[in-house]
This record gives sequence, C-alpha cells and structure tokens, in this order.
Amino acid sequence: MKKIFCLLTVRSTSKRLKNKCLLEFGKEKVLEHVIKRCLYFKLKPIICTSNDFSDKKLSYYSSKYRIQIYRGSLNNKVLRWYNCCKNFNIKSFHTIDVDDPFFDPISVKKSMKLLKKNIDLVKPSKRSSYGGASEGYSIKVKTLKKIIDNYFLNDENKDTEIFEKYLKMKNLKILRLPNSSYETKKIFRLTLDYIEDYNFLNKLKLKFSFRASRRLINRFLNDNFSLRKINFFRNKEWKKKQKIIINS
Repeated sequence: MKKIFCLLTVRSTSKRLKNKCLLEFGKEKVLEHVIKRCLYFKLKPIICTSNDFSDKKLSYYSSKYRIQIYRGSLNNKVLRWYNCCKNFNIKSFHTIDVDDPFFDPISVKKSMKLLKKNIDLVKPSKRSSYGGASEGYSIKVKTLKKIIDNYFLNDENKDTEIFEKYLKMKNLKILRLPNSSYETKKIFRLTLDYIEDYNFLNKLKLKFSFRASRRLINRFLNDNFSLRKINFFRNKEWKKKQKIIINS
C-alpha cells in the first residue's frame, strides 16, 4: 500500500489548555499516543510544528519514535503544511490534529482513497467536524498551493488556524467524507481543548490503548452515555467561536 503521510499539526502554545500536547495520557504523553496510533495503523506521521522556541522540545519525540519533524510558521498553519510537504517531497497528505488522540485510522484511509478520484480536497465528515474528531482533511499539495496563492497566505504571521474559511474559492473539487457506519448514536466530543475534554479523554484512555479501533470505542460510548455529560456542553461554546472566525 502506498504511504499515507499524516501531518501531525501541533504547537505547545495552546491558549485554553496549556501545553496540552504534552499532558500525561496514561503512561505516555498525548503526542506520543497519537504517534503510536499512526504507526500501529500503518500511517506515516510527521510532526508538523512551529519554529518557536516553545516547540523545540517536540524534537525529542521525533528522535524517540524515529519519525520526521518539520518546524515552520507559528501562526500560519497552512503555509507550514505546504512548506513541510515541499521539504519532504510530498504530493498529498492527511491532517491529524494532535488534539484528536482517538482519530479513526479507517476514516483517514477512506478519505485519502477518495482524494485519488480526481478530487482536490476531502473534508472531514460532519460527525468529525461537530466534535467527533475522527479525521482531518485529505489534501493535494498542488491544491494547497492554489489556496495559498488565492488568499495571499505567504505571510508567516497570518493566522490561518481555521482552515475551513479558505475553502470557498471557485473551481475546487471538494468532497465531504461520509459518516462512518459505526458512529455513536449521539455525538460525543473527542477533541482536546478544555480541561473537561482532558478529563473525558482520560476516562477513555483508562479503557483503551492507542491500538483501539473507533468501532470498539464507539460501542463503549453507546453503552456509557453518561460520560457525554463530562464535556459535551463545551461543544456549543467551541462551535460558536469557530462560526465567528469563519464568518469574519
């Protein structure tokens, strides 16, 4: 099978939950869990972080797990992705936020498979975008270059945190990944932004290792619906902020 490059988008300078990528997560850090999950499911992770001094320590995990690392713009995530791909001669890739420790490898592979069908970009499923955190974007590098040129994103200081707002340009063939057949009955919030998210995800970590499939995790969540109360109320606040930024 052709290598699937996954750019692990990560910075240490998180605002709501400080240094969240290096929080304790069972016997490892959150970042380590994501790296090990990628490797176990035959994905090729590259740590895609900033050249800010605060992110220098992430190089340790690159060496520890013998994976590549790229350090670029602190604020301009889109330009960082592009320069990372140029540096390693990558033609297409999938984005995985380290905020999403229980991402779904099956969904990632399905998304990348769709990208081959004369498509420029594949967006995350609706469930994932609403907090399910099962996958990111599958992108062709030539498409990313078109987006950078169209929106004048060559400035390293430009804040491009919300990638969705740059997908309105014409003549892009974009698909949204369908929800998986084994989704939970109700949407759970499996992304890491607030302390309540950390508490919730740690409950899952006590039960599941980096090897666990999302099918198995979803089955557990369906049977333990009360866990949703820990952090799902944060989803409303999170979506409101995202909407403001996209519309601005």
